[in-house]
Order: sequence, then structure tokens, then C-alpha cells
Amino acid sequence: MDFNIPASELRWRFGPSGGPGGQHANRSSTRAELTFDVEKSRAFDDAVGERIVAKIGPEVRITEDGSRSQATNRKRAVARLQAILAEASKPDPPPRRRTRPSRAARMRRLDAKAARGATKQHRRKPIPDE
Repeated sequence: MDFNIPASELRWRFGPSGGPGGQHANRSSTRAELTFDVEKSRAFDDAVGERIVAKIGPEVRITEDGSRSQATNRKRAVARLQAILAEASKPDPPPRRRTRPSRAARMRRLDAKAARGATKQHRRKPIPDE
């Protein structure tokens, strides 16, 4: 499920990516940090918004620095936000109802166990009579 999130609700911060890379990594602000306030957003209705807040909290913070390009990192961060929100907006599956094996199923299981035991019993060497 894709949400139509207004760009005004996304807060961005940029900084240099960590790790090796020489002058480009030290001087370029390619790391993108996206902050999205779920509680204040108007992108979803009340029920979906409450479900998302219950699962992931009132605020989502995503940091992306996999690319040397700030634009690419921004796109990846938005894609990750969409994926997180889509997963969190799914309703929970209904709780499992405990069931018991039927009487016939229990009898089949016991009969199979007895047959297997008899098979193994026939494989043994006979006990000499005294």
C-alpha cells in the first residue's frame, strides 16, 4: 500500500557519509536522514494511523548512506519509509484458534504406532526357550 505523504511532512538532514572514500566522502553531504512524524501526519485515516503508531511508534527515523549521491540516498530513504509504513499498516492476522485431534485421528496414530512396534518386534532374534 503506497501512501501519498506530502513533502512538507518529511524532515531531512544531510551530512557526510562515514567510512573510507577520501575527499569526496569528507566534503560531500551525501548521507540522508529522514524523519517522519506519524502522529501528526494527515496521510492516513485515524484507524490506519493508530495501527502504525502502535507498531512502530510516533516517529520514524531513517538514515541512508549507501550511495555517493544525495539524490539516490533520498530516493532510497523514501522507498524504505514507504515499505515500513506499508508493513505496519497491515492488520494483524486473527488469533489462532486451538484445536484438538479428533478421536479417529488419535486412533489412527495409536494404530500406526502399534504397527510400527510390531514390525520392529518381528525383526528381533527369537529368545531361546529354557
